Amino acid sequence: MKGLSKKISKMSAKPFQRPEIFDNPIGWGPSTTPAQFDDVPYAPFGKGDKLGKVADWTAAPFGGHQSRFQQRGGYQGGRSSTPTEGGFGYVHEEDEGDFKLVDTSAKSKQKAFRQVQRGRWGTGAGFRRDRRRGDGRPAASAGARRQQAPRGKRWKTNNRRFGGYGRYGSDQKRALEPSVEVKSDWRLVDQYDFSSLTKLNSEEPPSDDLVTCGSVQVLDKTYSAVSTKTEKPLERIERTFFKVTTSDDPIIRELVMQEGAGNVFATDAILACLMACPRSIYSWDIVIQRVGSKLFFDKRDNSHFDFLTVNETAHDMLYDDKDGINSPANLSEEATFINQNFSQQILQNEKDSLQRPNPFQEGEEDDDIPVASTGYRYRRFHLNDEVDLVVRCEVDAVLPKPNAEAPRQYVTIKALNEYEPKPGVEWRQKLDTQRGAVLATELKNNAFKLAQWCAQSILAGSDQFVLGYVSRVNPKDSYNHTILGLQSYKPTEFANQINLNIRNMWGILKGVIDTCMQLPEGKFLLLKDPNKAMISLYAVPQDAFDD
Repeated sequence: MKGLSKKISKMSAKPFQRPEIFDNPIGWGPSTTPAQFDDVPYAPFGKGDKLGKVADWTAAPFGGHQSRFQQRGGYQGGRSSTPTEGGFGYVHEEDEGDFKLVDTSAKSKQKAFRQVQRGRWGTGAGFRRDRRRGDGRPAASAGARRQQAPRGKRWKTNNRRFGGYGRYGSDQKRALEPSVEVKSDWRLVDQYDFSSLTKLNSEEPPSDDLVTCGSVQVLDKTYSAVSTKTEKPLERIERTFFKVTTSDDPIIRELVMQEGAGNVFATDAILACLMACPRSIYSWDIVIQRVGSKLFFDKRDNSHFDFLTVNETAHDMLYDDKDGINSPANLSEEATFINQNFSQQILQNEKDSLQRPNPFQEGEEDDDIPVASTGYRYRRFHLNDEVDLVVRCEVDAVLPKPNAEAPRQYVTIKALNEYEPKPGVEWRQKLDTQRGAVLATELKNNAFKLAQWCAQSILAGSDQFVLGYVSRVNPKDSYNHTILGLQSYKPTEFANQINLNIRNMWGILKGVIDTCMQLPEGKFLLLKDPNKAMISLYAVPQDAFDD
């Protein structure tokens, strides 16, 4: 007992040393990294990696045999590649050697692109800056020869739904080129991703007509009976089509000078591109100018803005032949001239003149080519107390009046084109009996174009939207076409058919305009990113695009 008491007294005499406690006032865990862990690399793992053990205590960390996973070429985290370089290798269980994942995802079946010869449309034709003949021949000016349709790049696609979202972020896509090269002296002001734009909503604002110009012909109702059994050839009708940007419009210049007419000015084609932009794939751009309290939306000179795209949102489109008649540039040019000729062919000779003559016809009296049947409605939309939007809207025809006192009813005319029959949706077999299936396929392949057309008809206040179906007489001939049928819709009903949210269209437009109204005076460019689902706003010099 005496020895035990001596031992206890010695133990009690030894002082107690308190361990150091680290306090982290802003969270849990250590606030600093211990010195022995400074040079240890971080080993990230992907979600698709097969993880076995968090740690393998049986492997020799600093020498010895190589682990079984490393012998099979497994994943090495951080900078380590063997256990001797930090012990970051790990070992799979023995029974996982023959483990396999079954891939149940659908495989895309890409069809071989058919080699075809160059058509008679050529590749160098394009719009003149303010007018275009409807027979497919280039205009006489040298500037027109320089304005070519966009030439797309080939890329691979994946199996996603229409709208184009599946292409962004896919490792199968091929990079597309921007519509204009971003210069080093451009300053990025803001960016808008499509996912956020699709959440914007707004009611359609009240509107009124400020002035109407031009003359329009009456729609020929006999073409509504055209079918695949009574098809009619598409005629080549020479007409002059004016494509004038906002700032060059003489009527808009008059309205700018009028007090209270409006403070934001644009054309229906430019605004329709903005309103339907979440469905776009190709790159496009819009020039925005802030002059005092006024805002102008313009297109660039010599751009491909006025050319229509073909199968822009299709998932199985192949561009293996860049110079053939089915290349993106030639298909775009072909679709544009089909629309011009179709919109003039299905009209009667009877004309209806609007308030004022065509404002772009001045100086064209000596031209032997008549002006196309086009009416211009300069409409004002009251967006809010600070913004009155003035839009030049185009209409293609009017409906026959039941009597002289009846109000004028406007018509927007567009045409889809088939360049190569596809199995299961060949128009000559399905159009008469399954027109809904044909339209659904076209919606998947041309979602952005159809949304633009619908937005233009809504902006123009059209009472009827006429959609035609035009196909090649021979798949290898891009010059001769035939009309297989047409369908008439009310614009709002057509928007429901193509799943287009009108409130979202106006929400996008109001959001962009509200942002631009906060900009200082200067020149800006709104550019659709060619490979991402977003649009970017750049501040550019005043002399940008002058060359």
